[in-house]
Amino acid sequence: MGKDYQRILLKISGEALLGEQGHGIDGDILTQYANEIKAAHAEGYEVSVVVGGGNIFRGVKGATEGMDRVQGDYMGMLATMINSMALQDALERKGVHTRLMSAIRMEEVAEPYIRRRAIRHLEKGRVVIFGAGTGNPYFTTDTAASLRAIEIEADVILKGTRVDGIFDSDPEKNPDAEKFPTITGEEVLEKRLSIMDLTAFTLCRENETPIIVFNMNIVGNLSKVLNGEEGVGSTVVWEDS
Repeated sequence: MGKDYQRILLKISGEALLGEQGHGIDGDILTQYANEIKAAHAEGYEVSVVVGGGNIFRGVKGATEGMDRVQGDYMGMLATMINSMALQDALERKGVHTRLMSAIRMEEVAEPYIRRRAIRHLEKGRVVIFGAGTGNPYFTTDTAASLRAIEIEADVILKGTRVDGIFDSDPEKNPDAEKFPTITGEEVLEKRLSIMDLTAFTLCRENETPIIVFNMNIVGNLSKVLNGEEGVGSTVVWEDS
């Protein structure tokens, strides 16, 4: 293993699972992500995962216009469970022992989230997927990822995106966008860079949890980030850590 990480939390956006499709889950992307996670697990890392639900829930956004915010947020949590179940299936088909834990009780498909049990699963070498966000409305899956990472004492949050790190502007729109290989949390706030929502970011800052943003869609990138390969992704560091 590289770096000083042993226990990691990987955050994957739901939109990333779209691939080239307009809706739903792209099977090729799902398989690719499962391969990446399997490789990291095989290297000896304790891997936990949070998956967003944007590929499913934003697809029905038109039908939810004017809907009660709380109701809509619970629908979003269910969308994360669909993605989490799909990822669990993809991993288990590759022989990776996986546990899905839900913040909303649904015993037929997932274990209820219990912190000590999640840690025990990780210690036993199982990949743990955290579904249904925090179980509360008004909180994003980024906040759920930060919260779970802190609860299980993860060494780092790895945020898998479609771009290779943190830039001063959107690299998908500006080809001259400048990448920050390393950036402090204060700089992120000063420059108003949208890495994750403020609640999630504040949780990480208060607990000095490092964040690495990288391109999850490039094969092998997860292992490269974990092994500290130069030029892959961007790291957020905290001044007092």
